[in-house]
Amino acid sequence: MSIRVYRNAAIHTGVAGAPPAQALAVDGEHVLAVGTEAEVRAAAGAGAELVDLAGAAVLPGLYDAHIHTAQYANSLGAVDLRDARSLEEALALVAEHAARLRPGQWLFGGRWNANTWTPPQEPDRYALDSVCPDRPIVLPNVDGHSVWANSAALRLAGIDASTPDPAGGEIVRDQYGEPTGILRESASYPLRALMVEPGLRERLLLAQEELLALGLTSVHDIDGEDCREAYLDLRDSGLLKIRVHKAIPATHLDAAIAEGRRTGQGDDWVRTGPVKIFSDGALGSHTCHMSQAFAGDAANHGIAVTPYDELVALFRKAAGAGIAVATHAIGDRANHLVLDAYEALGATPGLRHRIEHAQHLRPADLTRMARLGVVASMQPVHCTSDIDLVDSLLAGHDLASYAWRGMLNAGVALAFGSDAPVEHPNPFAALHAAATRTRADGTPTGGWQPEQRLSMAEAITAHTLGAAYAAGEQDRKGVLAPGRLADFIAVDTDPYLEPAAAVLRTHVITTVVGGLVRRQRS
Repeated sequence: MSIRVYRNAAIHTGVAGAPPAQALAVDGEHVLAVGTEAEVRAAAGAGAELVDLAGAAVLPGLYDAHIHTAQYANSLGAVDLRDARSLEEALALVAEHAARLRPGQWLFGGRWNANTWTPPQEPDRYALDSVCPDRPIVLPNVDGHSVWANSAALRLAGIDASTPDPAGGEIVRDQYGEPTGILRESASYPLRALMVEPGLRERLLLAQEELLALGLTSVHDIDGEDCREAYLDLRDSGLLKIRVHKAIPATHLDAAIAEGRRTGQGDDWVRTGPVKIFSDGALGSHTCHMSQAFAGDAANHGIAVTPYDELVALFRKAAGAGIAVATHAIGDRANHLVLDAYEALGATPGLRHRIEHAQHLRPADLTRMARLGVVASMQPVHCTSDIDLVDSLLAGHDLASYAWRGMLNAGVALAFGSDAPVEHPNPFAALHAAATRTRADGTPTGGWQPEQRLSMAEAITAHTLGAAYAAGEQDRKGVLAPGRLADFIAVDTDPYLEPAAAVLRTHVITTVVGGLVRRQRS
């Protein structure tokens, strides 16, 4: 590959305090030089190819620190219920989608949100049976922690009135003890195991193009072993264009240890990440583990999906084998127990442990999180999506909620992502949410708990270098400097100069990964 000089741009290198550069030279997959055009062209030599970026702003490639790419890929062709505003609308969309499927094919998708329906109501299997009695239907809700299934799906999974609630889960039942079709947390696992369709490799190829178009050059994938195998196949076939830090499901931990997997193993395209463990559920499903009960639901403190003693045992098993730990924790009690477990684990040199989401913490736990060196892997759009839920369900709780500013001030490392398909993977929506704490329409005016806002520069760092740091890749990614990977994007809006509302509308013009243009806006 010849040396390329990307020129005529405002190049934000991500190096703290550095002014924008004018040009950037790439040799193979790595940055050769960054600086003035004269400096860069001199370093590149007379034979370098010149690429004119037409005055665009350039950023290091954006890195999604928490995304379910297999689920996102599957969602692109599945029924999407996020915009449904009533049970009737949701059922109409299900019926319309079912009519396009081949006979016997399962119906997947979902992302329904009964909290926004008029009237708010928890759906049941009989509603699905009314529009689709024979075809199995499995529909996770918007946060992915509850599943809505019809009777055909329950039968195939062997779930009936005699099925006991599993540890860390709930089969919701009617007054006669019959399953209603709503399965929370681990109770949904038998159905999720059946939610497998062939062709994931091809769907990931399509999803890859969507992510590149959004400016994402690296992802930390949280999905299963089938996703890992597909990515390895794409890499070996020369078709992989984004870099993948691949988590290990907790259910596969023993097998991964037996295989000799270690966090950081691999190459610059596919590396082994941490083991992903669930501590609790989610706010929207009323299953996040809280110290106080949810408002209006005095008996409900959420669900401890993995008991504390088991957390400690899993942490020790993983760390002892050289595997970092990423633990899902949303409620303040869950976060507190996870920090207790990390503290009990003790020092693990070379491993960077994380809390995924870290949404609601006791204020005193911010400094403890920093002291323990635990990374906060967070998704800013969750904050703006959940404003009404937090205000209603957690009223009166003494919490540091989505406390990005408090975390940075305490010394906690921040890594930003999307949790797609729970939220859209657009990273510029995350930057807007982090800098404003408002929804896309600008509400609430002035931002929700505005003292927790970040500067745009801080938000970009969390979505680039912060995500790389969480993966132990900060020496390879996240800034544009000689020797680093040549992963960067050219955009039509300079986020360091334009207001946040303009950043929300950013379009990516060019996406470069490993020195090659992988996506060009037409």
